[in-house]
Amino acid sequence: MSVSGLTGATSQFFLRLPDCNQGLACRQTSAIPSAGKPKKKLGELLLERSGWTISIQKWKTQKTRLIKCAMDASFGDMASESPGLVIFPRINIRDPYKRLGISREASEDEIQAARNFLISKYGGHKPSMDAIEAAHDKIIMQKFYERKNPKIDIKKKFREVKQSRVVQAVTSRFQTPATKFIVKTSIAFIVLGVLTILFPTEEGPTFQVAISLIATFYFIHDRLKSKIRALLYGAGAFIVSWLVGTFLMVSIIPPIPILKGLRSFEVLTSLVTYVLLWVSSTYLK
Repeated sequence: MSVSGLTGATSQFFLRLPDCNQGLACRQTSAIPSAGKPKKKLGELLLERSGWTISIQKWKTQKTRLIKCAMDASFGDMASESPGLVIFPRINIRDPYKRLGISREASEDEIQAARNFLISKYGGHKPSMDAIEAAHDKIIMQKFYERKNPKIDIKKKFREVKQSRVVQAVTSRFQTPATKFIVKTSIAFIVLGVLTILFPTEEGPTFQVAISLIATFYFIHDRLKSKIRALLYGAGAFIVSWLVGTFLMVSIIPPIPILKGLRSFEVLTSLVTYVLLWVSSTYLK
């Protein structure tokens, strides 16, 4: 018999086809149908080939499912190893102080305490630990550099002076009145200052200074509603203001070229006294 240009006996050629009932188990079948029933044999051969194809597809599908199940099981084991894993929420913040949640004035003990707390809470996540350690190391290096190269912090010094007991005791004796009252006292002492500059006398600004003392008594009494306190506060403020003004003019404030004459010193002292009396009569409580 000739098949595709080859001659051979039908009994010598077989095909190994899988059995549908036994998975991949193979069995032999004749490659050429017998001469007795060609159509029937050909149909059986086609059925066996289709069954073989279906078996291979089922085997591949089963293999894919097994691989997927194995991968799922593997990742499931990894997740079960760290069920309480928590990621540091400030891991991407660049400022080391904000990352650790501390202020820039924090001490080394506070920095170390913040670091230990965050490590204990987010220690199971390596990127979080690295971010916490990096922020801690950077802050420690900055503190070390500041100790090696100290600089004057004006804001910090001002805050320390403001929080001192002496300054708090002094500021506690003052209060801010209504805006209308501030305007009234300001106008009164500005007018006295202008009169002192425009009309200097040979005896000095004695009249204007007397008026400033009376104005101080009036404004303190008007605000505190107490004659005794007005008398004591007014007299004390006048004496302290005149002494401070004299000291400033002698030791600190240089002469002003605009004010010339024999009484220029008294005029400048009076102007400084007016300023201090205005503060006393307006804000002293």
